[in-house]
Amino acid sequence: MTLRIVIADDHPVVRSGLRALLATIDGLEVVGEAADGQATVREVQLLRPDVVLMDVRMPGFDGIEATRQIRQSVPETAVLILTMYHDDATVFTAMQAGAQGYLLKGAEQDEIVGALRAVVAGQAIFGPGVAARVLAHFSAAPPAPTSSPFPELTDRERQILALLASGRRTGAIAQELYLSPKTVSNQLTGIFAKLQVSDRASAITRAREGGLGT
Repeated sequence: MTLRIVIADDHPVVRSGLRALLATIDGLEVVGEAADGQATVREVQLLRPDVVLMDVRMPGFDGIEATRQIRQSVPETAVLILTMYHDDATVFTAMQAGAQGYLLKGAEQDEIVGALRAVVAGQAIFGPGVAARVLAHFSAAPPAPTSSPFPELTDRERQILALLASGRRTGAIAQELYLSPKTVSNQLTGIFAKLQVSDRASAITRAREGGLGT
């Protein structure tokens, strides 16, 4: 069976390199490319590929939001993340969005090809560095009991959530905490995933129920 692949990355050189790499492998066919999240979702909905090779950081909405929308609208298409980002928040947010695999850029050809085939077969695949983080996360001792609201959040995430619940917009939060708006947006994505909510309104409701922002 030939696997039909869409490549999503905002760098043309990366897309070209991946296409050339995959073209040398029997049984793989690149049927489409996209440079941002919206275009990726459109390509997948149109082409119905077997798998998307997805970067995380792209213009518009990012690869994690694209993954979430693809898994909701075209659940038969698998998503394999291929990115340079390996921090815990990005890895676990991508998993919660529905990605079946997570590799770091620089992975060998055989590793990428094997992972593409594995996620299409329904397996979960992680690159060596990512796998170590996942294992450490699930093997860690449970946190000590705490009276703080939302113990699953970091102190910084609770601070951002409290400001959000008090009515501040992303730009105002960024200014108050001396962060970039992009950093705040990324933190909010992780907060939504941990709280299992899909939008700001739901997050604000949860925060206020927990005593934040009141």
